[in-house]
Amino acid sequence: MDEEQKKQIAVFRFGAIADLVGGVKLERGEREQLIREKCERKYVIPFSDRSRLTRTTIRRWIKQYDGRLESLYPEDRSDAGRSRVLSDETLLALMEARQTFPKAPVRKLIEQLEQAGWGKLSPTTAYRFLRDRGLMKTQQMIPEDRRKFEAELPNDLWQSDVLHGPLVESSGKKRKSYLIAFIDDYSRLVPYGEFYPSESLAFYLLALEQALSTRGLPRKLYVDNGAAFRSHHLEQVTASLGIALIHARPYKPQGKGKIERFFRTVRSDFLSGFRGTTLRDLNQAFEIWLREVYHQRKHSATGFPPFHRFASRMECLRPAPANLKDYFRQAARRRVAKDRTISLNGKLFEAPVGLIGQQVTLRYHEADLEPIEVIFKNQSYGFLSPVNLQVNSRVKRDKDNRLVLEPSGASAYHGGALWERGHNS
Repeated sequence: MDEEQKKQIAVFRFGAIADLVGGVKLERGEREQLIREKCERKYVIPFSDRSRLTRTTIRRWIKQYDGRLESLYPEDRSDAGRSRVLSDETLLALMEARQTFPKAPVRKLIEQLEQAGWGKLSPTTAYRFLRDRGLMKTQQMIPEDRRKFEAELPNDLWQSDVLHGPLVESSGKKRKSYLIAFIDDYSRLVPYGEFYPSESLAFYLLALEQALSTRGLPRKLYVDNGAAFRSHHLEQVTASLGIALIHARPYKPQGKGKIERFFRTVRSDFLSGFRGTTLRDLNQAFEIWLREVYHQRKHSATGFPPFHRFASRMECLRPAPANLKDYFRQAARRRVAKDRTISLNGKLFEAPVGLIGQQVTLRYHEADLEPIEVIFKNQSYGFLSPVNLQVNSRVKRDKDNRLVLEPSGASAYHGGALWERGHNS
């Protein structure tokens, strides 16, 4: 398993436990309820056929996490292919799996544990263990408990979504606009919002970077299930910044109520009166309305203007790092060729000699390919330089096999000399 695959797994694990390691003190009952809810969900687990997590697994990840994403990297199994003794820990995992899936056949529970790496389980032992503890009877499903909620502090939770806006002129054409916005759950302040010509991941990341640099880092970011929100790049950006990326449950829009309510306000209070024609007009007018009207007006739900409520607890805000832009870089895997070159997006770059033949990771911004940082075995080897074919043609080796740069114009060849001799004869 390579570095990038391990990072994807670590990002998923952080997302699963982020609200349990985020620094907010939870009562024992709240903590257990949260873990139980996580065990009831279905997940898309990287490089795994499983879709559920057990309580034992979640607890193990919490214990592993030390504040660094690398602490959640999977370890290479040293006992792969060998069956284990049916230990107390394995039996506990079986019991938790039964409590998580009360209606699942025991055969399915055994398959799930074996896929999770618990080794071979005897069906007879599993049946006897569950029967002795009264866990063979199916339990009635508990009705879903839905309640209104509000974050306790600014930047505890941001909600984010995309609003389909009006047609405007952009790059000389009439195009549909899309408002990408974020709202702070506690204060209803909008950390950032802007209309873009597309709802693509690239524009969403631009908006997110602006929001973080303007208002600091949230503990959680609650988003929809759209393609941009499900990208590995977004997951890696948020996990590296210690932000838990939470996706709304499919067909359960209730959790996004605050951002949806804000979008209704945008439609009724702002777009209904907008008279501009271009994308620039739209964003300039929206910025003024957001700053001078929405943020200063008393919010009906909180009783305070969003900006005033957000600013009232600024001591608990977590500022964005000075190198925030670096967290948004793309990652690509490339092998360094024998001539030291690496190709990226149709352009050639030169890598250090010591990396010839090695598989390296490149970190770069898609909109600006320079600088490109090259990383090998978690160590940075600096930044790549574009290939200069003219300079390379002058690089020679001396008698001691050292590289030297031949001065420009030092070649013994003089163009046109042949024709000059022919002319004089």
